Amino acid sequence: MTFRPLHDRVLVRRIDEREKTAGGVIIPDTAKEKPMEGEIIAVGKGVYADYKERIPLDVKPGDRILFGKWSGSEVTIDGEEFLIMKESDVLGVTDSNRTL
Repeated sequence: MTFRPLHDRVLVRRIDEREKTAGGVIIPDTAKEKPMEGEIIAVGKGVYADYKERIPLDVKPGDRILFGKWSGSEVTIDGEEFLIMKESDVLGVTDSNRTL
């Protein structure tokens, strides 16, 4: 895939939720909400401040992030679904070794 978001936008792949609860109950697909956790796939180069210098983004490819439920625009690239959102829609970066 050769896709690069522009300016302060990021390309995000959703990370699926667990299929079971902590008690072992299997959650059916119809009861699941869309995940609000994802992995940054690509980032833009940043925005310009006063038309002089570019302000780089705080996130980088490979970061696991949390974002708002209605954040971003859903797109399909090479048959895979992604979200494109502004960096300001990212609520925070999580520890990449753990899931929430």
